[in-house]
Amino acid sequence: MDKAFVPAALIRFLAVVGAVCLLLVLLAFSAGFYLRSSQNRISSKTILEMDLRDGVGQNYPSGAGSLFLKKQPAVIAITQAIDAACRDKRVVGLIGRIGGSQIAFADVQEIRDAVKRFRESGKTAVAFAESFSETGSGNSSYYLAASFDSVFMQPSGTLGLTGIISEAAFYRKALDKLGVIARLGARKDYKTYRNQFLDTAFTPQHKESSLSIIESVSKVMSADIAKDRDMDESKFNELVSSAPYTGPAAFEAGLVDGLAYRDQVFERMRRDAGKGSGFLYLNHYMRKIKRPKERGKSIALVYGEGAIVSGKTTVNPISSSISMGSESVSAALRAAVKDKSVGAVIFRVNSPGGSYNASDEIWREVKQARSSGKPVVVSMGAVAGSGGYFVSMDADRIIAHPSTITGSIGVVSGKFVATGLFNMLGITFDDVLTSPNADIWSPLHDYSEEQWSMMQSWLDTMYNDFVTRVSQARKIDMEEMLSLAQGKIYTGAQAVENGLVDTLGGFYDAVASAKHLMGVGEEKVLPIKVFPRRKSLLERLFGNRARSSEDVAEVSAMSAYPRLKMDNIFNPVGDILMMDVPNVR
Repeated sequence: MDKAFVPAALIRFLAVVGAVCLLLVLLAFSAGFYLRSSQNRISSKTILEMDLRDGVGQNYPSGAGSLFLKKQPAVIAITQAIDAACRDKRVVGLIGRIGGSQIAFADVQEIRDAVKRFRESGKTAVAFAESFSETGSGNSSYYLAASFDSVFMQPSGTLGLTGIISEAAFYRKALDKLGVIARLGARKDYKTYRNQFLDTAFTPQHKESSLSIIESVSKVMSADIAKDRDMDESKFNELVSSAPYTGPAAFEAGLVDGLAYRDQVFERMRRDAGKGSGFLYLNHYMRKIKRPKERGKSIALVYGEGAIVSGKTTVNPISSSISMGSESVSAALRAAVKDKSVGAVIFRVNSPGGSYNASDEIWREVKQARSSGKPVVVSMGAVAGSGGYFVSMDADRIIAHPSTITGSIGVVSGKFVATGLFNMLGITFDDVLTSPNADIWSPLHDYSEEQWSMMQSWLDTMYNDFVTRVSQARKIDMEEMLSLAQGKIYTGAQAVENGLVDTLGGFYDAVASAKHLMGVGEEKVLPIKVFPRRKSLLERLFGNRARSSEDVAEVSAMSAYPRLKMDNIFNPVGDILMMDVPNVR
């Protein structure tokens, strides 16, 4: 073989590979250029399609744990897109596809307000459902649909609207069978988190709280729907008492405007919009719309989602649950304060509470942000109680929906003693101690009298601290504050009346409030900067090293799976500002 042949062939091969690579780069560049140039190509007479049949999702942080989750659109993203469509002349209508999925009433109210703003801008909004629940209550889905100009349902569909119920599970008998003892203490009697483990049914206080919540939610929902459907509220309540309804019965009662199939409703929308109209999914529209350029002043948005824990925010891809990490949220608040373009901070809180220490850490950063001269507005989501209220109480302004669950100013702590279970399984333990209280958190030992007394003292200290801080932050007389606390939960409507919340509204109102505190006119559109920043795909897959403690929230990879230890399983109430969120539907 010719010795010169091999290098020549290799050179030709490399040249071909190089040419192919260059072609691929050029194609990628061209595709990217085309995508960028077509990003804002939204045809005139666009009808947006908002599909909420699977409900709404949470604002998942970027990170390995959230990368592969199936995500429904988050409430804030939905409302921001609808508000952008109000100003977009290319958008002429909105069709909402609504199903039987249960959506929290406060989230429904957030989206309802956005739909109403869309209609007030002179554009048409139509709701369609195959069914408003076949076996469920259908309350929240119909509540959302009623805010549209008209409501259509498939002829074979069912309209539930059976009234609101709150159900609670009690595990006492199951624990007894397993040989597990719940040793829990609380301040005070309305702190119902422990009841599910200690009792077999509602206590009088637990029942009172749950009934108060559903009556408040029902009152608001009934008034809103009656107004939407242009009927007397007493007449609407009579209809609820006779529900559920078949399609023809719902139409006869005036609860829906027509019985039709999907294609018929869509064709009607297209016909009313005129020639050349077309549909565009709302989530696609979100990616296409222009964002305000980040020049001049902006508003920071920091999310506080999930149970509050010390450390970094995490996402569990198995349960799709989020924990609000105090380190991540605190770093995000510091980064917002550090950013010179930020004039105010909106702290979106959607949390049932959690760790006292972690809540205290976030509370401190809210105080620090205010001390820096940057006002903080808390926008409460579906739930902002116990630790969720703790982190909110010192904001310049607190805004909640009428059906937000909040309050729960109280504490709970304790452990589960699992000795009986282990004995049943034939598992034995032995131990040695260096001090009398080394076993205080052990699931193998009950509290001694001294340890239980210590626990009571600890609960008193925490409770008094919590109540005192709320009294000072909200400027409520201490005697009145002691009456409001006791672990009682409230809806947003009730919390406005007793002074725990400033006003009713959603994220839109929080933005308006932030502008007012900044001294900016409400008509001015300001960019919303989310802290921490969203990571790139490569960062989410592989992470990178934090540059400083201020950047931890931005660059730390999220834990994919929670660490399971015996302490986590049998001592779940180390988080002492946790509330038992009522199952209201």
